[in-house]
Amino acid sequence: MKIGILTSGGDCPGLNAVIRGAVLKGIAVHGQKFVGFRDGWRGVVQGDVVDIPRTMVRGIAKQGGTILGTSRTNPFEDGGGPDVIKAHMDRLGIDAMIAIGGEGTLAAAKRLTDAGLKIVGVPKTVDNDLDATDYAFGFDTAVQIATEAIDRLRTTGESHHRCMIAEVMGRHVGWIALHAGMASGAHAILIPEQKVGIEQISKWVQEAHDRGRAPLVVVAEGFVPDHMEAPHSERGLDTFGRPRLGGIADQLAPEIEARTGIETRATILGHIQRGGVPSAFDRVLATRLGMAAIDSVVEGRWGNMVSLKGTDIEHVAFESALGKLKTVPQHRYEEATVLFG
Repeated sequence: MKIGILTSGGDCPGLNAVIRGAVLKGIAVHGQKFVGFRDGWRGVVQGDVVDIPRTMVRGIAKQGGTILGTSRTNPFEDGGGPDVIKAHMDRLGIDAMIAIGGEGTLAAAKRLTDAGLKIVGVPKTVDNDLDATDYAFGFDTAVQIATEAIDRLRTTGESHHRCMIAEVMGRHVGWIALHAGMASGAHAILIPEQKVGIEQISKWVQEAHDRGRAPLVVVAEGFVPDHMEAPHSERGLDTFGRPRLGGIADQLAPEIEARTGIETRATILGHIQRGGVPSAFDRVLATRLGMAAIDSVVEGRWGNMVSLKGTDIEHVAFESALGKLKTVPQHRYEEATVLFG
């Protein structure tokens, strides 16, 4: 059996560990052959592949990014579609595909599966916003990177008696902000799931300052203060027509400083959270997911993705992960608010 692997959408730490896990198990246990589609769905639409022998995946679990490249190509546009993709698979002798990606990737995989292609999925998102899986690889690494950066901001803030604001990724969910904020001892954590007014934020900052602390605020890029209607976006739209978020920390800093009189600085961590080597947790999770994807292929579980439930890997239908974001529940945020101010 010949299997094609693709990584699509935003990159994140752990992608290479998935590829390695799938290839090693496929070759060692089932005698399968592998090719990789270059640059995600672009390679699928164009039939652009590279052979993946066992030697190619040697030592790649610790590498960030993806050895196959990625893109945000829509497989149904620019000359794509099920018939074109099926023709490429037949020409190249590819029997099935493993699609590694987030909601957009899995939604496209579902449409192609519904059209008769043999595809299984592996969920990927640093934001941890995919439903039907407890955690996705890349999230733990992003939290570790954000926490280390915030720890560094804290020391310079204490030296100057400043309020420091750290903006992290997450789009419309606050998982990275919640975890990194709790880990770093933030005095306020601002997430998209909770509308908070600037007066309350300033109150938390003032309380921390009055206790002799340098106030630390962690904010998700998609946070919407109660005086705004939508997340701050000044960089246009991405290829899927979604607003490019970022910059809310720069909006909050002068507002907090004006109300408290405390010198306030904002730092946007941005893509640094997606780069670099994956954590040990993400390497193990990604490897297990890659191996489980091979089980899905062997068992013919087309239209399914592998999923982490507790500590076990399960198989769930694509539609279980689509159409609904996995948001931070109220009780998790209330746990954190005890530590604010």
